[in-house]
Amino acid sequence: MSEVRIAAEPRTTFGKGAARKIRRADKVPAVLYGHGIEPKHLTLPGHEVLLALRTANVLIRLQGEGVDELALPKGVQRDPIKGFVEHVDLLLVKRGEKVTVEIPVTTVGDVNSEGLLDLQLTALPVEAEATNIPTGVEVDVEGMEVGASVTAGELKLPEGSSLATDAETVVVQVIAKPTEAVEEAEGEAAEGETAAAAAEGESAEATAAE
Repeated sequence: MSEVRIAAEPRTTFGKGAARKIRRADKVPAVLYGHGIEPKHLTLPGHEVLLALRTANVLIRLQGEGVDELALPKGVQRDPIKGFVEHVDLLLVKRGEKVTVEIPVTTVGDVNSEGLLDLQLTALPVEAEATNIPTGVEVDVEGMEVGASVTAGELKLPEGSSLATDAETVVVQVIAKPTEAVEEAEGEAAEGETAAAAAEGESAEATAAE
């Protein structure tokens, strides 16, 4: 995995007001911790951080006054509406050490036409070297029949990584497609709920008018 270099500035002001001021300057408050060090409060360039975080488990080289470290994002706070990064927690890592991360799960192929693919696990916990974290793991579902499943222990993990969850955890399974009768029943139930809600609304309006 390649490193993304990001300039880091020491942060000496704290609190909501200071954080808002940092964000208005298109920067992001961050905290670097791990390996028993005193947490370091930093300010990072917002655009560079946003681009870096598009890659899962990105390895960041922080460089600046008193800082030259490798780190992994372990906690990211985003604005719920606009999506910009509000704060980042960074875990200090060293070359050669192993870390536990979650890597994306993707499927390859198509299941039997009578079934539907149910992806139970979208990210798989694994242990890998901090500087060699795999980008993801693929699950071959070609031709899988209804009732078939694949567990975490059955996956072929990328070289250098090991499973960090229960081997019996179901990753994908194939379920039966709903029959027409089931779909009609669900549709009727939804219509009934809508009608009931409308009736409640009319009753409330009538009560208010009285």
